[in-house]
Amino acid sequence: MTTSSNITTLPRAGGSQAAKGKQLVEKNSAIAAYMSENYISLSPTTTVGEAQSLIFMDKQNDQIPPQIFVVDGEGYLKGLVSVRALLQAEKTSLVSDLLRNAYFSLKPEEPRHDAAIAIKKSGENYIPVLNYGKVKGVLGPVEIARLIEDENTLDVQLQGASSPLDTPYLENSVFALWRKRSVWLLLLFVAEAYTSTVIKSFEAQLEEVIALAFFIPLLIGTGGNTGTQITSTLVRAMALGEVGLKNLGAVLRKEITTSILIAMTIGAAGFCRAWMLGVGMEVMMVVSLTLVAITVWSAIVSSVTPMFLRKINIDPAVVSAPFIATLIDGTGLIIYFEIAKVMLTDLA
Repeated sequence: MTTSSNITTLPRAGGSQAAKGKQLVEKNSAIAAYMSENYISLSPTTTVGEAQSLIFMDKQNDQIPPQIFVVDGEGYLKGLVSVRALLQAEKTSLVSDLLRNAYFSLKPEEPRHDAAIAIKKSGENYIPVLNYGKVKGVLGPVEIARLIEDENTLDVQLQGASSPLDTPYLENSVFALWRKRSVWLLLLFVAEAYTSTVIKSFEAQLEEVIALAFFIPLLIGTGGNTGTQITSTLVRAMALGEVGLKNLGAVLRKEITTSILIAMTIGAAGFCRAWMLGVGMEVMMVVSLTLVAITVWSAIVSSVTPMFLRKINIDPAVVSAPFIATLIDGTGLIIYFEIAKVMLTDLA
């Protein structure tokens, strides 16, 4: 640390600080793992001339921060001063005359997920990190970019039903990848097992009208794809703070209306496909109506589930794609066979 009268500079974040933050990114997903000491602080009584000398004499740093922190003798942040304003002001003026005391800040213990949302809303690219008003560090453009990248990476890994990686991909062993993925896949396997139970319970219907089996992959695939589209969109919107549980009614109205239009389109396509296979008018109607019902049902489940999980403090990204698809698979088959029982005379 270098001091000169009322001027204090803290060393720029070096490789060790950045590496430390990188190692902690998954184990400690709080702002403290990302903040650096890459900032310059000034006393309110510092003159503009002294401040300008500090900036230009700091030859060890290639970049000048866009904002200067103004702190009192006890380390409490009083406000920020832009470097542009500092360079344009009279040299005899005090830094306190240029002070901007309305600013956006974060706490060291702030969770990365919440911080990422707040940062995007604020639009700031140089953010003080404060602990009870005292400066502990800063998030500059580099730190913010890394934070957002890590948050997005975590969401992508969770959406694939895999535990997040603690280190870069190529540094992970085969055993580590097996451990990260196998637990989730076993859970999905157990969840998918009830699909075969549903099919077995409708064994009599399948024996009577074997053509019903032709369309099972088509029906469950359509339901899963519809659910994945919706949950991917909603989870991203929730991550950006665009929607929440309070918007559930609006989300349901929008998604159900959209799904009805999609359902009519897919239902017509399913009717044509059944006609091409020559399975008869009754089966054609069953397939078409089932596609409509599954599409609308998938929209409802996919709209409600992520918000409900967020309400009970479970990351919705974990279940956004695989678990929704698994749920729709089984319930979609039940819908299919129940519609078949009502409409097909051979099953009446």
